[in-house]
Formats: sequence, C-alpha cells, structure tokens
Amino acid sequence: MRIFRGFGEIPQLKYGVATIGSFDGVHSGHMELLRRVNEIAAQHGGESMVVTFEPHPRYVLGSGERLRLLSTLDEKIVLLGRAGIDAVVVVPFTVEFSHTSPREFIERDIVGSGIRSLVVGYNHRFGYNKEGDYNYLEARSVGLDVHMVEQQQIDSSKVSSTIIRQAVAKGMMEKARQLSGHPYLILCDVSADGSVSGVGEHKLLPADGRYDAVVNGKPAEVEISDGVLRICDTGFSGRVEIEL
Repeated sequence: MRIFRGFGEIPQLKYGVATIGSFDGVHSGHMELLRRVNEIAAQHGGESMVVTFEPHPRYVLGSGERLRLLSTLDEKIVLLGRAGIDAVVVVPFTVEFSHTSPREFIERDIVGSGIRSLVVGYNHRFGYNKEGDYNYLEARSVGLDVHMVEQQQIDSSKVSSTIIRQAVAKGMMEKARQLSGHPYLILCDVSADGSVSGVGEHKLLPADGRYDAVVNGKPAEVEISDGVLRICDTGFSGRVEIEL
C-alpha cells in the first residue's frame, strides 16, 4: 500500500478510484464502499484509494473534546490495507482546509489529482458547511464517474462508528466485532512486564476488565484498569498488534 501525505504527493495515476471519509474503525458499514472502490479499480486496471483526514475534523472544528476514536491513523491504514485498498491519501485537516468549497475540493483536489471515479456513501457530505453531497456531484459535470452506496445494516442494526464506540466503551466486544466485521485493533508498544505505551492519544479503550485477546497472532489476555491497558501474558515486547 502507498501512503500519500496530501494531494500534492500523488503521482500521475492511470485511473484513480477513490472514496472519502474519516473511516473511523473501518467497519462493516464502510466495507461496501471499499468493495466498490476495489471493484471499479479492477475493471479499469486502476488504483483503489481512500482519502481520509488527520486529525479527525471534529478536533479541529471544536466539536470533538470528548470524542474517542476506534482507530488511530496507523490502525486505520492497517485495516484499509487488509481491505485491499492500494493507496491512502492522508489530508492534513486544518481550519483553512475546512473552508474549501465543494467545487474547489472536487475540481482541484480530487479531479486535479487524477481521480476519475468516486464512490460515496448515501449520507456523505463534503466541502465548506458540508454543502457538497451525492446530489451535488450528480448535478454537475465535474469529470467524475460517481457511485453511491446505501446504508449498511447487520441484524437490523444500523452500522456506524458511533454505535460501535458505544459497544466498545461498555466492553461489549462481541457486539463490536459483529458490527465492525473484524476484531478491535490496538497498536501499541509493550515492555517485557506487560506494561503498554504508545496507545493513541484519542484511542477509545474498552471498559475496565479482563479480555481474551490475540497479540501478534498468539492467544493472550489483556487487562484494562482505570483506563490503562496491560498484557497479562509475558513474552511480548516491542510494537504489537492487539486484537480484542
């Protein structure tokens, strides 16, 4: 997978196919978007891409004081790679960037970067004041093929990052896995005594308790106490992947 830090790093593309969003948790509700991106890219011999933002826009726009995320940027990139995405464009999100008009964003950043096809969710909005959406794209000839994906549901539950956050916060990891479509991923550094560091600043940890886990592919147990994570089993050190 290739990682581009902003649109200016993207080289000439044969046929870029992209979707846009925060993709927190890269969950089942996102997977149909990613599947369609991969499918269209394969049809054209092109490159499947995700355009995402760092930091999360809510932190920049003042509405994210208490927001805890399902995925750090590194975790998101890992999950997108597992979903078969070829490239991730990480756009630095600033107050200045938030004032980009829908037209400028699409024409300068998306089309201007060689992206030829765009897959969006049924409720995706973009640009200043969220003025752009699927209907905006459909109503204008912007040099893009545009595809919309409907909302995804699992067992009659609407899938969203918010609902999964609620499950994780309560320690309901089976429900979180069901809605996500994969185990809950935590990338961190661990010492020989099981103490953990390097968990993302805004990372959401499950409720206090002991949990069965897989650490670097091996069964293990982790404990969370007062919001601090540790691995109960010895034998792990360095950078690890914890799956709950």
